[in-house]
Amino acid sequence: MSTDREVPAPQHRRPPGVSDDSVAALGKLSEALETVERARGHLYSFHQLIGRADRQLGEAADALQEAGHTEAADRLRADLVGRNVLPGRWTFQVVEEFDDQYWTPLREYERAVRQELARGRRHLFEAKMKEERRTHGRAGHEARPSEGE
Repeated sequence: MSTDREVPAPQHRRPPGVSDDSVAALGKLSEALETVERARGHLYSFHQLIGRADRQLGEAADALQEAGHTEAADRLRADLVGRNVLPGRWTFQVVEEFDDQYWTPLREYERAVRQELARGRRHLFEAKMKEERRTHGRAGHEARPSEGE
């Protein structure tokens, strides 16, 4: 096994002067950001599901109309098709507000703190954990891939 694979890549090495406590704090911040990223994914799923449901409601109204239930079709179209999910908002507006008011500021803050404390390096906590947990010198436990992998 090549020795270079036994040493973490430079971007995963702790810069000089960065304490264990700083690495742990950055790890907690990174974990929070990752949780928000997952929540954002669920928000986008919600956005797409509500859009699909709205189209299905339109199709249901059309089917009611075709089956001769004009009043029920008209009520469905008037009351629910195209309805806001929150006051004045469709889901695209909720997504945009979330991105602008929460997700973007959190990402910018995390990046700035990482730059300030660790020269911008990401996942130092995980890289430290990997070094502590892997079996050094064993195949399948390399610190990093070979060049080109």
